[in-house]
Amino acid sequence: MTKSYDVVVVGAGNAALCAAISAKENGSNVLVLEKGPEHKSGGNSYFTDGAIRFAYNELKDIRKVIPALQDDEADKIVMPEYSASDYYEDLMRVTDGQSHPELANQLTTKSYETIVWMRENGVEFELNYDNQSFKQDGKIHFWGGLPVKTKDKGIGLMKQLFKRAKELEIDIWYESQATKLQVNDDQITGVKVLRQGEEVTVEAKSVVLACGSFEANKNLRSKYLGTEWEAAIVRGTEFNTGDGIEMALEVGAQKFGEWDGCHSIGTDFNAPKVGDFTKPGDIFKKHSYPLGIMLNNDGNRFVDEGADFRNYTYAKYGREVLKQPGHVAYQIFDAQVRPLLRKEYNLEEATFYEADTLAELVEKLPVNKEQFIKTIEEYNNAVQDGEYNPSVKDGKGTKGITPPKTNWAMKIEQGPFYAFPVTCGITFAFGGLHVNKNGEVLNKDEEPIKGLFAAGEMVGGIFYKNYPGGSGLMSGAVFGKISGAQAANYVNEFHKISK
Repeated sequence: MTKSYDVVVVGAGNAALCAAISAKENGSNVLVLEKGPEHKSGGNSYFTDGAIRFAYNELKDIRKVIPALQDDEADKIVMPEYSASDYYEDLMRVTDGQSHPELANQLTTKSYETIVWMRENGVEFELNYDNQSFKQDGKIHFWGGLPVKTKDKGIGLMKQLFKRAKELEIDIWYESQATKLQVNDDQITGVKVLRQGEEVTVEAKSVVLACGSFEANKNLRSKYLGTEWEAAIVRGTEFNTGDGIEMALEVGAQKFGEWDGCHSIGTDFNAPKVGDFTKPGDIFKKHSYPLGIMLNNDGNRFVDEGADFRNYTYAKYGREVLKQPGHVAYQIFDAQVRPLLRKEYNLEEATFYEADTLAELVEKLPVNKEQFIKTIEEYNNAVQDGEYNPSVKDGKGTKGITPPKTNWAMKIEQGPFYAFPVTCGITFAFGGLHVNKNGEVLNKDEEPIKGLFAAGEMVGGIFYKNYPGGSGLMSGAVFGKISGAQAANYVNEFHKISK
């Protein structure tokens, strides 16, 4: 059986549906291919908390995408400017300057206009009060360049994008795995699809690949990231197994980016081994580690928990947890900071141990008990005086221990005491395909493969070692919108030539 479309989009997450909507807006007949069943659609985007990082000048820019924000509420808000250059600098800082300048510039400078476009297509946004603001002198101060999230987290984002796709009469095939790209005279001509067990050829003048990286493929994780990554929990969809990347490489696409790196976090030790669609919303993460300390089974600390705001360290600390014995670490807090922990620590899904004394707490843990207590005592003795303020980098650190704790160092001395066991959860791999700023997939000569585009986690070269929180959704939307429009424009040019 053969079907025909102008543009085929492989994948059905945020990047893919942004590409499909954009291509449709630009006049193309569009098909979306979703590998999973309808009740498991939405890719990794479905599992996110919805925080999305974009550049803005002042609060009026925010109000344009959150029109429900009333004057009386706005009057209480202090919203620092977060320019495109601020965004670019943050991206370069956390990637050690390795982010590809052309791609980084496209992401940061196109972020705000893309957010506005998403709002015009029905995506609703709200202020990220819980995790990115604090109250002071009757005002609500936002910080960290991440003040906005999608309404109802990733579920709400995907619900609205699917709704918009339906309104635009974009066809979506579920349980339809793209297996091979069709090529004729160096031109993409279609996709072979396994649709509910039946092989189908879909003719297409252009294809947008937006079906994620290879994080759910244990063999590819082991091959590219290292054998220890076989033990990592897959935080999102089980269907991101590298299909799109491998299809592109088969037709001459160039690998690009940090293929031995990935986005990974500390997640609950008892979290599901793959994303559970009945419990979406990133509920298993554990991101209040800057307020406490982390110890491994040997009873030792292994990172500077207070090196920076959580926004700029969480995406790299997961791999540090993975390196520890048994792939586990324990986040330790006392009664002083327990009320300050993020909401995920209060959920019924959270695994934790509690005791009135440290001696009682350590008896509950499968650790080197003597060293565990010794490390906490050494940490307490190293804590320096200063004003503790978790809303800023307070400089209240330690002296004389390795690793240090640079900010937010409080003695762990007031019971009850808490231990939250965490392991490593992988989100996506940083290695992907080489694309240009228009989302065109490049071959080994760095020339565009005619009719082939990519977006989302398949784009290599933007993130290395780390990333600024909220940039994944934004990158998906920016390059999804761009690649969809470019694919449609390519089709339009194709029609002109064929006439």
